Amino acid sequence: MPRFASLHASHLYAPPDRVEEPLRVAGFTPLSTTDFPGQLAAVVFVQGCAWRCRYCHNPEIQARLEPPLMPWQAVLNFLDRRQGLLDAVVFCGGEPTVDRSLGRAIDDVRQRGFKVGLHTAGIYPDRLRQLLPKIDWVGFDVKAPFADYAETTGVRDSGTPARQSLDYLLASGVEHEVRTTLHPSLLSSVNLASMATALRQQGVATFALQEFRAHGCSDTLLEPMPPPLDDAGIDHLQKLFPTFILRRAS
Repeated sequence: MPRFASLHASHLYAPPDRVEEPLRVAGFTPLSTTDFPGQLAAVVFVQGCAWRCRYCHNPEIQARLEPPLMPWQAVLNFLDRRQGLLDAVVFCGGEPTVDRSLGRAIDDVRQRGFKVGLHTAGIYPDRLRQLLPKIDWVGFDVKAPFADYAETTGVRDSGTPARQSLDYLLASGVEHEVRTTLHPSLLSSVNLASMATALRQQGVATFALQEFRAHGCSDTLLEPMPPPLDDAGIDHLQKLFPTFILRRAS
């Protein structure tokens, strides 16, 4: 049983931030060619996450109590100098929708002429639904079959908001990619196949499978392991989704 499984998802969905507080920036990448397909993007890492996924590679920014790495205004000053050179800004984390100031930060970015990308696990469905009209592309993390989320996230019933968020995303028409991180001790090949079939039935057309990378992971029990999929399993996913992407760990 995961260490945080006694926590219930509803206990974690109302972060106490003051509305007027600027976005809490935990990290910043000035240029990425991989975080928003086809776009040159800056990446803003937002501080905080309500889940404790065992394979998380950014555990140091899960807490909201640490001071921000840099002020949001410093990010805006950088973007002012990159107008015409960058295409987009991607918000990731942590879980970016944990921050109540994300909507205003997105407005700041759009006013400067940049597209907006969002990486999210769908922890806050209503907040995501309100943000979707402002977003150009979403990378949506699906952890496991929705009924089995606690084994990965450490939070009971965490699959419920994730499924609702995915429904909102699919209904919005916003371009997106659904992706799953693969580690055989968390997701067997049988459960992966079942989950993938359910996602396709839900309406997912673009699915990416990402092999687990040990870099940054604080769970020492999740050591690098070979993927549990053979060629037949990969072939099944390729045939299931109109667009299938396999991201190897190395």
